[in-house]
Amino acid sequence: MIAQHLEFLAEEPSMAAFLRAFLPRFFPNVTADVREYQGKGDLLRKLEGRLRGYADWLPDDWRIVVVVDRDDDDCHRLKERLDRMAVGAGLLTRSWAGNRPWRVVNRIAIEELEAWYFGDPDAVCAAYPRVPRTFTNRTPYRQPDAIAGGTWEAFERLLQDHGYFKNGMPKTQVARDIATLVVPERNTSPSFQTFYGAIVEATS
Repeated sequence: MIAQHLEFLAEEPSMAAFLRAFLPRFFPNVTADVREYQGKGDLLRKLEGRLRGYADWLPDDWRIVVVVDRDDDDCHRLKERLDRMAVGAGLLTRSWAGNRPWRVVNRIAIEELEAWYFGDPDAVCAAYPRVPRTFTNRTPYRQPDAIAGGTWEAFERLLQDHGYFKNGMPKTQVARDIATLVVPERNTSPSFQTFYGAIVEATS
């Protein structure tokens, strides 16, 4: 059954801000609620209980999308942990469903949300025009999901090098700025494409 409503569980306010600005642009016919947590640890502590609550009443045409940063975790182990929580709560995940209808999909930003910004340099330069489009020629930025040492720190340095946010990058504001300009088809972040593809699948 095609999803008519999506419930997003986001680990922190900047991801929630990104989703709230992004979703209406590309999925205007689907309702969505974004519920934010106070960090990854907070979400992981509360996730299975939250999913058990959904399992008691979730309509057939609703899907749940859990979105977390990988950070320093092993991606496969983190994904398995999330899937086991959902299955333990009585909700079938996309990974475990086979040919059966799934209710939950777990998606991981690698290594952080800001990798999705690096994946769309045109959106970055449109939001922050002093950043030159040639920044993608620099080796550290060529593969968004492979940026090492903290993706948000790398994005903050990029903006500060060109005169933005000298006193520190406001992550929620930046999330909204980029989300209003990002174009999925040109985004080169594999984790963004995996996230986006799951939403397209659920709603098509």
